Amino acid sequence: MSETRTPERTSSRRSLAFVFVLGIACTVGANALLSSARANQPFMDAALASLRAARANLIQAEPNKGGHRDRAIDLVDRAINQVEEGIAFAAGQ
Repeated sequence: MSETRTPERTSSRRSLAFVFVLGIACTVGANALLSSARANQPFMDAALASLRAARANLIQAEPNKGGHRDRAIDLVDRAINQVEEGIAFAAGQ
């Protein structure tokens, strides 16, 4: 039986893909920024706020995503942790 894609399903997949890519980008960005870290971290703070907003949206999403929503939440949590550690590291230099 073939499955038809609804606009909601396509949108949900795009949202999950966006959050996944954002999490990876923030993790990579955190590592890259460590080499030029300063006490003032406006980009890291903005990334952290965006990740927290993404996490809140994922929490509100329906859990009927075959485990992908939960995986995305885990990846965002990891990205949040990495950004927080990057900020803390920079503050310690």
